[in-house]
Order: sequence, then C-alpha cells, then structure tokens
Amino acid sequence: LPVVIKGDVQGSVEAIVSTLEKMGTDQVKVRVLHSAVGGVNESDITLAKASEALVIGFNVRANPQARDLARRDAVEIRYYSIIYDVADDLRKALTGMLAPTLKERFLGNAEIREVFNITKVGKVAGCFISEGTVKRGAKVRLLRDNVVIHEGSLGQLKRFKDDVREVREGYECGMSFENYNDIQAGDVIECFEVEEVAATL
Repeated sequence: LPVVIKGDVQGSVEAIVSTLEKMGTDQVKVRVLHSAVGGVNESDITLAKASEALVIGFNVRANPQARDLARRDAVEIRYYSIIYDVADDLRKALTGMLAPTLKERFLGNAEIREVFNITKVGKVAGCFISEGTVKRGAKVRLLRDNVVIHEGSLGQLKRFKDDVREVREGYECGMSFENYNDIQAGDVIECFEVEEVAATL
C-alpha cells in the first residue's frame, strides 16, 4: 500500500513513518514513497498518481492547486490530527487487501451399506449416517480403506424418495455424487464445508 505523508512537524512525520513501516505482513505492507514537513502540494499529488498512492496530511492541508489536481486525477487525500487514527485506518486498508483463508469444517460421516443402479441417475449409495450430519450441496470425500479416492460435491440427498437438505446421525439416506460413480458397499463418505475466514494482520 503506497503512501505519501505530509505533516506539520518533523517529529510527527517521523512517528507516522515509523508506525506505518512496522505494520503489515509478508503479503501486504505500507510503503512510504515520500515524507516531508509542509502542506500537500502538486508534486505530492503527481507522485501519488504515478504510484496509485494514498496521500496523508497530518495537521496540514492541501493547497488549492493540489486539491484541484487530486480531484481531477482521482487521488485520495486523507487528513488526520491523531497518529493512532492514521495507523488504525491503514491497518483496516491492509486487512482489506489480504486474501481470506479457507478453513475446512467437518460435518459428518456416512457408511455405504448398498449401491443401487438407477436409470437416468446412475449409482446411488444407500447410506447410514454414523457420525454428525450430511448436508446437500456440501463437499464430500469418498474413503475406501481409509484412503481418499475421490473428492467432489454431493449431488442428491434423499430420505426414502424425498429430496432432503440434511440427514442426521443414526438415520439412513440415499446419496449420489456429482459426475462420479465408482462407489462400493463398505466405502465411507466424509462430508465437510469450506469456510472463508477474513484474514487479520
């Protein structure tokens, strides 16, 4: 995140630069392109435009020419009077740049008791839910002798002949996979969801 920093006194400018340079991770960090004492001028805006940087004014303002140029070139100028606010705002901006992490959540296991061949559908697994819950649309892994042989999505989930959203532990159901038919009695279906977790600094 490139920034240009202008402040009222050297001490403030140095404190802001020092605070911002400590922030971030290997993926995202603040890069101070230029820092100086004085109001925001046209050369600050030109530099910010070339690098798509944010201009920070600490207890200073932009002169009219710089304001007009910033408006024309769509350069953002943010004004602050408290160093903590600068750090807090930029921390939020950096967090927004981080890619979310993916976290897997186990839902349940089903044992395949029988396999049925159904016209126009293909193979359907007659299952017993041995643990947790199985949900339609969830991600699934097919395990044979504790080895993963397929990973995909659950196509159909039925109780008797009715489509259902989920089946809980202790119940039987019929399941089929999307675009996959190599299933056998004795296989285990592991059902899980993948959640996006917002990244933090």
